[in-house]
Formats: sequence, structure tokens, C-alpha cells
Amino acid sequence: MVALHRHQIVRLREAGWQRLLVREWDAQARECLAHWAERGLPLVVTRQPEDLPEGEIALGLCAPVQWDLRRLALRVTWAEVLYFDEFPRVEQLIAQLPYSARLPVRELAVALQACGVTARVFGSHGWQALSGLPHVRDGSDLDLWMAVDGAVQADAVAAALQAFASPVLRLDGELVFSGDAAVAWREWHAWRAGRTSALLVKRLHGASLSRLAFGEAAEVAT
Repeated sequence: MVALHRHQIVRLREAGWQRLLVREWDAQARECLAHWAERGLPLVVTRQPEDLPEGEIALGLCAPVQWDLRRLALRVTWAEVLYFDEFPRVEQLIAQLPYSARLPVRELAVALQACGVTARVFGSHGWQALSGLPHVRDGSDLDLWMAVDGAVQADAVAAALQAFASPVLRLDGELVFSGDAAVAWREWHAWRAGRTSALLVKRLHGASLSRLAFGEAAEVAT
């Protein structure tokens, strides 16, 4: 069985879509879901609630502008999943960014690769790349998630992100440590600089505050 993590892309079998479509939805949600089902567009793994029945997965759909950027919460069974995938890498999305942001993002992608990490784009820019529909609005952040292997690598990645400069694009996103423990990169940077005493740690099954040090002998608190 595939290990789930937040921001993981899911493609459904036709039977899964059909079961979702027979549920009671308002007109807007039904229209959006029908569009997604007809084109086999992806859903995303979200936080898994404690009351989730065994054998089910909690997923989300972030609708484009034409459906008011609505967020739909869905549940499917494992058997209804066709396959799992990931959001695109940041270098794959450069062409869809504002022209003045392309060179800074290209340089950022090189810097992150030098740190040994792959940056994937979720949020509005990621959804727009996957759906082909407008999700991005003026002022939308570029949301990145990056799997890191410990504090040293996380510090290097945060430094590269902090050095990013674009007048039209703001970076947001998460550093993801082993065990699917994710922290906002800005919070991590501030915490390591001593400007905050705790970190909000997000996991597949919830979130908590941690005051532990990240290192070879310490993990984020559950």
C-alpha cells in the first residue's frame, strides 16, 4: 500500500468518479465535479480526520476561478484510486509565471537543486498547471513543498528561499521532514534565528506545536 502524504496527487478510476457524482451536491459543486470526472483531473490528499472509516482516503479539490476557487472535501476508497502522483516541479512551471519572475524562479530552482532537494509547486500555481484552468489571481503566492533530510539541509533550503527576490511574486510553502512532518519555511527560518520559540508542525493526521530541536537525534514532536 502506498504511503500517503499531504499534497500528494490522486487520479481516480471511473468507478470512483461515478460514486462521487451520485452524492448530493449543489449545482456549482456538481458542475465542477462533472468537469473533473470527464477529464480525469486530479485530486489531492488532505489531512486525514480521526473519524475516517478504514479503507477510505480524504481528498480535496481546489476549483478554478470559474467555480469561485471553491474547495471541495471528498472521500474515496483505496480501490477507487487509479494511481498516485506528485505536483509539478518548480522548473516545469516557469513558463506560466509572470515574465519578470521567470529568471528569479529559474535561479531559485538551480539553487534548490544545489541543496539536493526537489521543489514541487502546489497551491494555485500547481493546480493551474494540472487543470489547465485559471486558478491564479493577482497576488497569488508561489507555494512550494520540499522534502528535506534534517536541519542542515533545511537551513540551506530556507536560505535559498530567503534570498529569492521578485517584485511580483511571493514565495510560500513547507519544508517536509521525515515522517511527513511539515513546517512553513518562513517559520523554520525565524525559529532557527531565535525569533520564535515554537513551530507549527503539520502531519497527515493533524498538527501540533513543537519546541524540539531538529537534528540527527531529534524529530519533530507528534
